[in-house]
Amino acid sequence: MAITQEVEGRKAGRPTFALEAVSAITLATHDMARSVRFYRALGFPIHYGGEDADFTSFRAGELTHGSSYLNIILVPRERELGWWGRVIFHVSDVDAAYQCAIAGGLSPQFPPADAPWGERYFHLTDPDGHELSFARPLERPPV
Repeated sequence: MAITQEVEGRKAGRPTFALEAVSAITLATHDMARSVRFYRALGFPIHYGGEDADFTSFRAGELTHGSSYLNIILVPRERELGWWGRVIFHVSDVDAAYQCAIAGGLSPQFPPADAPWGERYFHLTDPDGHELSFARPLERPPV
């Protein structure tokens, strides 16, 4: 991806840079305590904030240049939360992540499955309707 961006940038006469990683993603909630309990049940460690905060940050993996984060921001109830897409977390063990969700009283949409695009994954929706996927590339994609 970085190479494509650099080549396209040079062609257009724009400054170029290498996109290295996603540092954080921020999701909105109307109920911080509920969101914190949900993500803690999935095993996300809190970096900053908590149930009574307006902003909470969870560690979501390690990058070459530091940690990556999942942030939750409290928004007023009159602000509608709408569908925006899905965040995909690569994990070391999809089945263990699924069992963690089940043990935490959460309800994934389906058990882990091997996808034709070469990942083992499952989906889960957080209490505010944000779609999450937990995945791991397969060593050998299905035929």
